[in-house]
Amino acid sequence: MVRLLLVLVLLLAVAVLVGIVVGYNKLKTADVRVAEALSGIDVELARRAALIPALVHTVATYATHETAVLDRASRAQASLTSATGGASVARRSTAERDLDSAVTRVLALGSSYPQLNSSNNFLNLQENLTDSENKLAFARQYYNDAVATLNRLVGTIPWVYLAALAGVSEREYYQTPQ
Repeated sequence: MVRLLLVLVLLLAVAVLVGIVVGYNKLKTADVRVAEALSGIDVELARRAALIPALVHTVATYATHETAVLDRASRAQASLTSATGGASVARRSTAERDLDSAVTRVLALGSSYPQLNSSNNFLNLQENLTDSENKLAFARQYYNDAVATLNRLVGTIPWVYLAALAGVSEREYYQTPQ
């Protein structure tokens, strides 16, 4: 009888240990997925920011007196570049919103300068920016899905008890620039 009780206690201890290991691994996997998704956003933001100097140069050759608009785009690009790679999702979003506003103004110059609007280089840059925006929207969605999964795990039983042990906490969602 004592032997049976000892075996049951040992089996229960092993089951609890396996549950802790599985839970720990599940939380860490979700946390890594969020970090990977945020890195994907950074890649797309950097890709998009890399297009800005070429866009500014192309527009500057046609619109030499529009320096304020072009300078704003350059500053926004630098701000976005410095925001990527950091820990703050809100800072990325704010820098992205500022760049969106600046790029919109630069692209609007195309309608003021018909020769610019018909330039192959300008049209190619517009196409690349559109492609970059589509990839960025997908990266944002992937990140927010990964955050939703992680936050669900961290906030539900039994994972909530293992979250501190795994060093995992809730993450903030990426807000689309308005």
